[in-house]
Amino acid sequence: MLVIPAIDLKDGQCVRLKQGRMEDSTTYGDDPVAMAARWVEAGARRLHLVDLNGAFEGKPVNGDAVTAIARAYPDLPIQIGGGIRSLNTIEHYLSAGVSYVILGTQAVKEPAFVGEACRKFPGHVIVGLDARDGFVATDGWAEVSTLKATDLARRFADNGVSAIVYTDIARDGMMSGVNVEATAALARDGGLPVIASGGVTNLDDLRALAAVADDGILGAITGRAIYEGTLDLATAQRLCDNLSVNDDQNRDKSTRS
Repeated sequence: MLVIPAIDLKDGQCVRLKQGRMEDSTTYGDDPVAMAARWVEAGARRLHLVDLNGAFEGKPVNGDAVTAIARAYPDLPIQIGGGIRSLNTIEHYLSAGVSYVILGTQAVKEPAFVGEACRKFPGHVIVGLDARDGFVATDGWAEVSTLKATDLARRFADNGVSAIVYTDIARDGMMSGVNVEATAALARDGGLPVIASGGVTNLDDLRALAAVADDGILGAITGRAIYEGTLDLATAQRLCDNLSVNDDQNRDKSTRS
């Protein structure tokens, strides 16, 4: 299971929001490439970037920062979400060296666009499902739909989507722990690998997620916890690696017996 650092971009700065509120942000740096370097040096195997301004405006706003990070680390898988509403934007990011684009609002409002994007850019499309009380939110979390996250995930399972990034809005940025039950249920019922987001605070959260990793949990995104020091990235990734090795060994023993 991957531990994936989040770099949220607002007005060119690295910030974290509480429950998606743009007015409730904490700034952690003004150099996105330097922030990426910090997490790469700590052992990150993937980065999660979010263009917060883009999510609200419906078009890339911090694209230059995203491109700069991708060019600085051409061999590192990078996923980007926020304001991706067209095939041209997807092509631009992939050409810049980004590995995956995350479709959120566009996926909810125009599900057919997901299929079109997957056909044109196979293997590079992730769908971001951000939910409040199980219902999907859009437009930078400003609007809550009547669609359940699990129902929507099933729609995309046959489109060639690589994974689902699932965020529990009520937990995001609140240091209150991850919603393991909802995340595992989405992985089991949605038919796609899930990357957990929102509320990952400490090693216990990762242990809880790792315990249900076989349900289809690909990784966990963490933001405020690594910025404020309640979670050490290198230690967290080592823990997940060790838990994975132990699970594999236990399965081998069970098979032999």
